[in-house]
Formats: sequence, C-alpha cells, structure tokens
Amino acid sequence: MIQPSLKPSLREKLNISRFSIAYPRITIGFWIAVIVAGIMAFSSLKYALFPEVTFPVVVVSTTAPISTATETELKVTLPIETEVKSIPGVYDLRSSTYAGRSIISLAFLVGTSLESSTNQVETVLKNIQFPTKTDYNIIPLNLNESTAITYAIQSETQTLKELTTITKAEILPQLQALPGVLKVNLLGDGLSREAKKDIASLSSSQTLIQDPPTLVRYNGENVLAFQVIKRSDGNTLEVVNQVENTINTIQKNLTDVKIILAETQADYIKKATHSTINELFLAVILAIAVVYPFLRNFRATLITALAIPTSLLGTCIVMAIAGFNLETITLLALALVIGIVVDDAIVDVENISRLIDAGETPREAAIKGTNEIGLTVTASTLTIVAVFLPVGFMGDALGQFFKPFALTISSAVLISLLVARTLSPVLAVYWLKPVKNRPENYTPKPHPIIETYRRVLQWSLTHRKRVILIAIFSFIAGLALIPFVPQGFLPRLDRGEFVINYSYPLPQISNLQRRDEPGRVSSTSNEPQGVVSPSSDMFQQPGAFDWLTDLARNPIQLFLRKTRTTATKIEAVILNTPDVEKALTIIGIKGQPNRGRIYVKLKNNRQLTTLEAQDKIRANLPPIDNVTVSVEDIQFVETGDEKPLQIVLVGEDINLLTNTAKTLQEKVAKLPGFVDVRATGEDNTSNNINQIERFNGQRAAYITANLSQGQLLGDATNQVIEIAQPLIPNEITLKLTGDSARIGQVLKSFLITLLFSVVCMLGLLFLLFGRWVEPAVVGLTLPLSLVGAMLALLITQSAFGIISLIGLIFLLGLLDKNVLLLMDYINQLRQKGMGRNEAIIETGVVRLRPIMMTTASTVLGMLPIALGLGAGAELRQPMAVAIIGGLITSTLLSLIVVPVLNTFLEDEGLKIKNRFKKLGLWK
Repeated sequence: MIQPSLKPSLREKLNISRFSIAYPRITIGFWIAVIVAGIMAFSSLKYALFPEVTFPVVVVSTTAPISTATETELKVTLPIETEVKSIPGVYDLRSSTYAGRSIISLAFLVGTSLESSTNQVETVLKNIQFPTKTDYNIIPLNLNESTAITYAIQSETQTLKELTTITKAEILPQLQALPGVLKVNLLGDGLSREAKKDIASLSSSQTLIQDPPTLVRYNGENVLAFQVIKRSDGNTLEVVNQVENTINTIQKNLTDVKIILAETQADYIKKATHSTINELFLAVILAIAVVYPFLRNFRATLITALAIPTSLLGTCIVMAIAGFNLETITLLALALVIGIVVDDAIVDVENISRLIDAGETPREAAIKGTNEIGLTVTASTLTIVAVFLPVGFMGDALGQFFKPFALTISSAVLISLLVARTLSPVLAVYWLKPVKNRPENYTPKPHPIIETYRRVLQWSLTHRKRVILIAIFSFIAGLALIPFVPQGFLPRLDRGEFVINYSYPLPQISNLQRRDEPGRVSSTSNEPQGVVSPSSDMFQQPGAFDWLTDLARNPIQLFLRKTRTTATKIEAVILNTPDVEKALTIIGIKGQPNRGRIYVKLKNNRQLTTLEAQDKIRANLPPIDNVTVSVEDIQFVETGDEKPLQIVLVGEDINLLTNTAKTLQEKVAKLPGFVDVRATGEDNTSNNINQIERFNGQRAAYITANLSQGQLLGDATNQVIEIAQPLIPNEITLKLTGDSARIGQVLKSFLITLLFSVVCMLGLLFLLFGRWVEPAVVGLTLPLSLVGAMLALLITQSAFGIISLIGLIFLLGLLDKNVLLLMDYINQLRQKGMGRNEAIIETGVVRLRPIMMTTASTVLGMLPIALGLGAGAELRQPMAVAIIGGLITSTLLSLIVVPVLNTFLEDEGLKIKNRFKKLGLWK
C-alpha cells in the first residue's frame, strides 16, 4: 500500500493555481494582454502553402571536343565526380554524359549555404586537368526561387516584336523593382532573337542556358509572356498581390495590349489555407459543443470555451516570434491541438464542478480541484512536448518541413497548460455558483453508463489475464492490418491544375559548319558517328541541304518550331476537354529547345478530379513519333520534373544496364496504374553508346513512372521491386531514389524519433512520479491505439504515410493523458488510506466523465478534417482519420487495461522484491 506523507507533495508545489486565485487581477490582466498581443501577432502572420525548405543544388555543365560518350565520361565526368564528392554536405551526386558534354548535379544537405557550396565547387574544378578547349559552367540552383505568377501578353494591333519592346520598356522594369521579386523572365521571343549557340552542344543532352530563347502559346495562340520569380525568402502571396496591383495599373495605360493571368501559385494557396482555417473554426465549435451535455452548466462550458481562443492567440505570438507562417502544416497543428486545449480546460473545470456539486464552495473547489489534477495535467502536457519536440529536430528536409508543426504544437499545449492552471480556476471561482438547498445526505443517482463501467471494471480486476490477452491481441491485430493499409508518401492533391512535359531526342551533331557552297556541307574530319540523316522524318524538311543549312545557321530556332508543332497536337486534346479552363505552353524550357511544358488549369466548377482529368487527357493523346509525353502533378517543391516512382539500377556494364532497364520498363508499363514509364539509355545500342548515367559514383540506369488514379507510391514501389528481383543479374544492384527512396528514409527517421520520444516521455514520468509503475503502465498501453488507427485507415482507404505517421505520434500524447488521469487519482486515493481495488473502482467512476469528454471533444474536433472537404483535404485527412480511429479504441481499452496493468505490475514487482529479499539482495 502507498503510505500517506506529511510533507508537501509535488502536486502542491506545482499548484500555481493558488497564486492565480489569490491575485485574480494580475491573472486576468496578463491574459488580456496575451489576447491583445495575440490578435496583433495573428494579423502579422503571412499565408503560405508549406514551410520554406532550402534545397541547395549546384549543377556543373561541361563541354569538350570529344566525339564519344565513353571518352567524355573518362576524361570529364569521372575527374569532376572524384573531386566534388569530397565537398562537405554533398549527399546526392548524379551525372549525365553524352558525346562531348557532361552535366553533373550535386544536391547538398538542407541548411548548407548555396553560396559556400558553389565556391567550393569552383575551387575544386580549378585543380582538374581537363582536355584542351574544355569549357564548364557552374550553375547554383535555389529551388525556393520559384515562379510566383505568369502572365500572357496579346494584342490585335501589335506585332510580337513590338510587344517585346513594350514589355521590356513598360512592364518588366516596374515588376523587377517590387520587393520580394528576384527577376522577371521574358518568354516567347525565341524567333525574334539571335539564338547563338555552338552546334556541338546540341546533342541529346540537356542544355543549360541562363537566358534561353523560348516560344509561348496561350489557349492555342502564339503569345508573349513573362514569369515573375520570387526570392527564396519572399512570400508567394505578398509577391503575387504586389504584382497583380502593379499589372492593374499598367493595364490601364496599355489599352491596345491584353495582359492575361496565365498561371499562379496564389489561388491554390489561398484556397488551401482558407479551407484549413474554416475547419479550424468548425473544430472549435464542435469541441465546445460536446462539453455542455456532460457538464450541463453554461458557465462551466463558457470557461472551457474561453481557453481555446486564448491558447491559440498565445500560440500566434510564439509563431510570429519564430517567423512561422499560416501554412497548411501549421494550421493543421492548430486544428489538432484543439482537442488538447479543450482537454486541459475540461479536466480542471470538470474536477472543480464535481467538487462544487459535492458541496464545496467555488473557491475551495478551485483550490482543491486544481491541487488534485495539477500533476496529471502538467505531466501529460510535458510528455506531449517530449513527444513532438524531437519531430521538429529530425534534421534534413523532413525535420525542416515539420519543425513549424512540432514547435507550434509544443507551444500551444504549454500555453494551454498555463491557461488551464491560471485563467480557468480564477474564472471558476467568480463565475461558478455553489449548490444551495441540497440535503446533507444527498447522494446523486449514478448514471447507467457509469454503473455498467463499474461492473466491467470489477470483472476485469478478477480476470486480469484475460484482459491482458485482449490487449495483446489488439496490438497484434494492429500490426497484422498494416500490410493491408494503402502505403503512400505524401498524398496527391486535387489542385485543379497540372503540367504536361514532352520532348523529342535531338540529333547527334558535332562541329557542323556553315555551307561553303551550294549542295555541299563542310565538317571536320572527326565528326562523330550517329549523325541524323537529312532524310530523317524527325523534321520532315523538304530538302536535305536546305535543312542542314537552316540547322547550321540557327539550329535552336528550328528546334523551337518543331517543338511548337508538337505542342499544337497536344493542345488540341487539352482544349477539347470540357473541364479545362486554360492551357499555357512554354517551348524551350530550361534552355532545351526540344522540350515543352504545358500548364493546364481546370475549371473551379468541374466534374472531374485532377487525377481523373489527367487520365482522360493521357488516354486521348495521339501517338506522336519520337516524342515522349508525361502528365505530371505540380510538385510541392520544383525539383526538376521528377516522377514519383524512381528506381535506379547500378553496375559497370553499360550495355547490361541498358538492356535490363528496357526489360524492366516493358514489364512495369504493363502493370495497371503505371503510366509514362521511361528508362534512360533507350537510344543506346551495343555498338553506339549515346548516354551514360551515373548515380553516386556508379554507372546507372533509371526507370521512372507516373501513377494514375488509385495507385499509391508505396504500393507501386513494392510491386516494381517484386517484379525486378528475378530480372536483375548479379552484376547489377537495384536501389531506390526520389520519393520512392524517401518513403523508407521517412519511416526510419520517424521510427528513431518515435523511440526517442517514448524514452523522453517515460523518463519524464519517472521523474515526476518517482516510481516505475506509472511509466511502465503508460509504455505498455501506448500500442493500444494502433489497431484503431490502422482499421480507420483501412476502412477509409487513406494512405499510411508521412501524414498518418504524425497522427500516430500525436496519439501517444492523447493516450498518455487518459492513462495519467486514472493512475494519478488511484495513487491519491490510496495515499488517503483507501484499498487498492476500492481506489481503482472509485477512480473509474470519478474519471470516466472527463475521459469521455476529452475523447469526444477531440474526435468531434477532428471530424471536419477527417471528412476531407475543401482544398488540400487530401493532405489533412489521413492524420485526422488515424487519430479518430486510434483514440476511440485506445480510450475504450485503456479504461479497462490501465487498472489491470497497474495491479498486475505492482503485484509482480512485489514478488520480485520479495525474492530478492530472500536472497539478501534487497534491504
């Protein structure tokens, strides 16, 4: 038995409510100041879609007078890779090698200085002995410097050349001067410029030009356009608002020119953030609505309700100081903590109300009630912080992405604790009324639910092994459900917009010179093999010598025209789709005249989802010779048109790599749900190697694919691995890259973080309670939420990925609170001399109501998010689904399992102690 102590307990030392009740004016004044400051902080917060994550990338583009890809690899690519791989911070090194050209991409760890990395690359390149006449270009890429908004320019009276002059004089200078704008790119003047480019660089490689010539089409018409690129630290919505206001002013002065909004990130950001805010307000309303039916006291409900805006506004102050934005991820954090904020207030106010109903005055009830519950509320809040803080410091891109989320939740629950321990008791003292005219021996009639729970609890204490077996079975069932739950990474968003990328291979042409005389073309004697014949149907030009002459004089313009012709065929399908609002085509993207990008915007009132529209357009696209077309989602961060599924085969035999990749590509392309399946090196033959890919120091071949509706990345990756294993010879190793690899990396990071969080939580509980039983019970009951979470994900077909994993971590804190509510009160009653089983039964009767209230408020608060309504719902829904399912099962099971585990562990611990005493190992 736990013996009573005459010393002040830890709960009495931590009871700051006594001070708040003694000095109510100071307490009320402090929280009024917090509310005012919170309103100001909230108004200063900026809107964004996701946290800014820095992805430093440096590209080295090299040209050399070499006629084969293998020799270029030996003399250019390998020396560069050998030197740059030792630069600190490099975690991903890739290269593409062609005849006379090499492109190497270095990705650095998140947080690495792009300027410093660029300087280090430049330094090591100076020490390399390249072949004579080798040129290289170092291109630093900050992927946060993205296009914020794009406009098309049309005129019925002005020519394209005149529009270019007007745009350069009247529009671009004003936009370039706006805060947050890095630069403004003029697009569509490719045929009016002298695109001077060494023909030797026009191989099938990806050329990189700082200011490349381009062509632009808007809804099937040739136009001029400009892109506004925001600075890496610029806020997209702020930049877009400034640009829109400036364009409105400019448009008034240019009456014969139409400046048309063609593409913007702002619309979806606004929709997603406003949708999350609406769900946040609805969560607040539902969480409050569940309190009154339990307490049946309007004043007590109002005290509980006031805790929510007070805590959220206090959190806004922390967010403003930390420089966070109102992003989908931070707004989701605020929506999630609604349940915890209400829980803290519910537990305090419910305990005070219960004591008032028992005959205590409001002041006595407030002091006694907060003293009873103080350690429990403090311990549960600190354990939630212990769970989430490690999530924000996981490192790499994942940690940077979730840092605002974790710190927002941690600060919100700490402020909520302070509200519950100070403001709520003070309001209870002055707003709640004592019970009058009640008989001395009045005993309230127990609720039928409470009586049923009492009987179940009594049965459980006499059948402990059965209860423990039920708990073990539920955990095993949760594990068994995991393989049946859809596996994903990040959900695909129904943004109402997507892009179509297309390209065709450039001919292998090196050192092609001008025509010396009619009917004759001069070239150097070392012209490489593989030159495309003038009679090739790639360009379908009327005459061989005319084609070569045009190509020699201005090759890029020829390729741009060819790419534009291809665009018209694709645009015809897009614009004939009823749900399409507009299409913007940019030809010659990233300095590659053989590549085009078509941005497709769907109507707001549409019948098809984004994925359905993608599948429909993909199915209707006509086959175009030598042209590859890929329908892509718009990426969270522009990382270079990466497809979600990426498999890499590494080895040394390039022919074996190419053949294996082609075989695997054919197999994967036949699987349902896999589209736009591509393999690198498709143009390679055993006698002519045109392209060599390298991945982290080894030769490689990539298989990439998009996924159609209903196919999730985790499941797709597993299918490809299963098919690939019997096809891959011993000389080749299969590896994952891109999002396919990030799934495993995320799971590993979260597992390590989860274990660390649990250790921190249990260690904290041991320090607070001074016993091992409470931490042990908490640790053993944590898995009880798994079966409900997995079952909910399975029923709703929500993906088990990064978002639902966060929901599982969140469940640890919620379950911990319920367990501590039971354990702590059991200890208090036993310290007062009550028997163990009697204390457990009494605790169950007293604590059932607050536990059911907190569970119901959290579930209802999550319901708007779980319904999956509004823009960005795909991102929020899996987390809410996992929390609702896990919380329901864990609450029901913990009400029975916790008391049983408490007695079982205590009895077993006593047995072990007695055995050690008999052996003389315990005093």
